[in-house]
Amino acid sequence: MSLFQPIPNPGSAADTLRPLADRMRPRTLDEYLGQEHLIGPGKPLRTQIERDDMGSLIFWGPPGTGKTTLAKIIAKMTKAEFIEFSAVLAGIKEIKQVMADAERARQYGTRTIVFIDEIHRFNKAQQDAFLPHVEKGNIRLIGATTENPSFEINSALLSRCRVYVLQPLREDQIVLLLKRALADEERGLGALHLTASDDALKKIASYTSGDARSAYNVMEVAAGLAKPPLLAKDARNGAPAPANDQSHEITDDIVRDALQKRILLYDKSGEEHYNLISALHKSVRNSDPDAALYWLARMLEAGEDPLYIARRVARMAVEDIGLADPNALALCMAARDAVDFIGMPEGNLALAQAVVYLSVAPKSNALYTAYGSVQQDVEQTAADPVPLHLRNAPTSLMKGLGYGRGYQYAHEVEGKVADMECLPDNLRGRVYYQPTNEGVEKRIRERLEEIKRRRKSEGATGKGS
Repeated sequence: MSLFQPIPNPGSAADTLRPLADRMRPRTLDEYLGQEHLIGPGKPLRTQIERDDMGSLIFWGPPGTGKTTLAKIIAKMTKAEFIEFSAVLAGIKEIKQVMADAERARQYGTRTIVFIDEIHRFNKAQQDAFLPHVEKGNIRLIGATTENPSFEINSALLSRCRVYVLQPLREDQIVLLLKRALADEERGLGALHLTASDDALKKIASYTSGDARSAYNVMEVAAGLAKPPLLAKDARNGAPAPANDQSHEITDDIVRDALQKRILLYDKSGEEHYNLISALHKSVRNSDPDAALYWLARMLEAGEDPLYIARRVARMAVEDIGLADPNALALCMAARDAVDFIGMPEGNLALAQAVVYLSVAPKSNALYTAYGSVQQDVEQTAADPVPLHLRNAPTSLMKGLGYGRGYQYAHEVEGKVADMECLPDNLRGRVYYQPTNEGVEKRIRERLEEIKRRRKSEGATGKGS
């Protein structure tokens, strides 16, 4: 009697209890679908695999694009031992033990591929534990990550690995995978004798955002809804369907029930978070309200914090519109207050109103550019003292030292503009803010030109001195 049951062989009755996505996992490169830019005929990764001259690899891509599957195929084709780590469960102790075993195996001519799922979850110490063994060639490391390796993986380890980017699967590829699952009687749903229209399969594909695993999961739920419960259970346990059983269709309504809610690829703290807010900002800057609304909805429907979006939208108002439309910032702050006051989902419309307003507003980055120039001067020039004529002189001592001497009170000067330098001497005459001809800034530019003329006139006549 053993406490540990043997792992069932593929194709057995027990094997059908595994999730459909795992059962339908491709076993060869010919079965593998997608990523033609990497494993198509003559492509670099396929060539390396076939020649068995690949080193350590990092697969970077969204969920459900075949990172784990590709690692297992490589291990099978190169006849290497395959050890799979989960970055969520493994610690330094487990890593060191496996590395020691791999080093001994290499002495006997056995190669080891160590696959790390979610390698970005390993901390620095855990990642460093692999370094000497990768360098010595004791292991071939294959890491899978949904996060940008440049930010999440130690530079020392990253420099020893080739990074390959996997793309989301196309809708037609997802549809083909689902058709395979419906037809496959050994590993798929073929024993259930189900049918599905192309439109139903396309709906699953479009709603799962290029994620094959999610598509399989939806299909498995839909299959359970399409068949009588008892018959579906019998088929999952390996019992053949009765000969007189008619096929059942996975209809659009069944697909809708199986989906419940669209699966949106999003990570509030990962790269996709920054990609989407960048797309929103650049759509607003480019005066494209339709695109701005789309990217806003992508973030909100995926669960982004609406107050985070409100903060970024306010930033857009001051960076890309500024004084070309002073009302833009006020509207954004009102949208922020609305989100805070009425909550979600009603607050969505307040943010939508703000991004559309910003999109169609006149654009100017003059204020943004001006402040950037000021920052540079503050950092790179000497911090000259405030000119004496701009200082207050509340005491007789300060008056005796010249504080306030030469100050010209603008309200006593014709036109309210005195010929008086207000910058420190080392920055005399510097111009930072240069308004555009867009929106309100056109009037501001005209006003500044008038101020300049009055200042010159005041200096020429010596008035107010």
